[in-house]
Amino acid sequence: MAKNIHIDVHHVTRVEGHGNIVVNVTNGAIETCDWRVPEAPRFFEAMVRGRHYTEVARIVSRICGICSVGHSLASVKATEDALGIPVSEQTKKLRRLAKHAENIDSHIVHVLFLVAPDLLGAPSVFPLVPTHGDLVRRALRLKRFGHEFGSALCGRTTHPTRIVPGGFSELPTKAELVELRRRIGSELMGDLGAILETVAGLADKFPVFDRPTEYIALHSDEEYALYDGDIQSVLPDGTKQVYEVADYRTCTNEYVDARSTAKYARNKLASYLVGALARFNNNHGQLHREARKLAGGLGLKGMCFNPYLNTAVQVVEIVHSVHESLRLLDELVEAGIVDEQPGKPTKHGGGSSAVEAPRGILFHRYDYDQDFTCLGGDCVIPTNQNHANIQRDFEKLVPEMLLANRSEKEMELGLEMLVRAYDPCISCSTHYLDVRFVR
Repeated sequence: MAKNIHIDVHHVTRVEGHGNIVVNVTNGAIETCDWRVPEAPRFFEAMVRGRHYTEVARIVSRICGICSVGHSLASVKATEDALGIPVSEQTKKLRRLAKHAENIDSHIVHVLFLVAPDLLGAPSVFPLVPTHGDLVRRALRLKRFGHEFGSALCGRTTHPTRIVPGGFSELPTKAELVELRRRIGSELMGDLGAILETVAGLADKFPVFDRPTEYIALHSDEEYALYDGDIQSVLPDGTKQVYEVADYRTCTNEYVDARSTAKYARNKLASYLVGALARFNNNHGQLHREARKLAGGLGLKGMCFNPYLNTAVQVVEIVHSVHESLRLLDELVEAGIVDEQPGKPTKHGGGSSAVEAPRGILFHRYDYDQDFTCLGGDCVIPTNQNHANIQRDFEKLVPEMLLANRSEKEMELGLEMLVRAYDPCISCSTHYLDVRFVR
């Protein structure tokens, strides 16, 4: 029977920023099927012009209140590349630790506060307080620990104060790292174990939907790449291609779409996906053994084409980051913290970097003059790389839901859950403004 469907979700809930879902079906024919981003543009690339290199990371960390560590790390790495600033091995380990802290913190919020209500049939986390009180309390404790973990290394997790080009403005003490190590073992592991049992019990609640696409993430032969590596793309047939970070524009290929104030991106196919699922599809063999074990228990093996399972992979990444954090803390404590000053510029010019923010691969680039003043910047945000992929998912999912005779409310929830699965940071992604002068 021909259906008439009208879905107009003005600002999807439980995501960062404002995104709209518009679907119109008349007599079974799809007239509109749009993922729209109406956010006002951001101008951070312009804000850094004329700024000294020591100011840039502080400014761009404000692009996002959730991924501030990721933006700070991407920024200082690009500046170090441009200015030839040396970085010690101790700094690299501390930065990797900060990256794990950010992923734990952000993933906990997304999985337990933004997605779990959908899986438990609740409109938000608040109705879960009387029905799933232990789960909510554990989630709050984990969230608090994740925030304190990042703050112990970076001064504060939101808009870090200690991450600077060449190192850290202030280093954690050995005693502070020992205490962090103790807290992970005594506080975090118990709550995390209970959370993992809950997630495993909800694994069958994730919608079944496959749309093979291109997956782009950092890749390194040495580790499950989050802080450093090359750019790697993997296609559904397993074909891989590696790009140097300096050539990031050859694979991001940003363009403008009338439905969005954020740019879209594409590479080999019409769209690509970044984030936890892309990292898993590129690097799952390099996960910590406990994370690989969990992935198998959640049915994640080899290539996964279901974007809803991005959330499940985030749970796997939490386990990976916890165990890698323990390893890094042990190494830092054993070696002792060496008091060192941040490195200084040895040249000037342009430089690029990439790190994995919780939501996917993040690129920064800056150019500096001989006075180490920034001439301009470029930031390619994970969510803006995902917008085109969300749109392509909609275009496949809506006909499938119509064929399955889903109700309008079921379709609306399925589309909202799809958007939430990407863990979008919509405000951060809006950089485009089309100005038309009328005379």
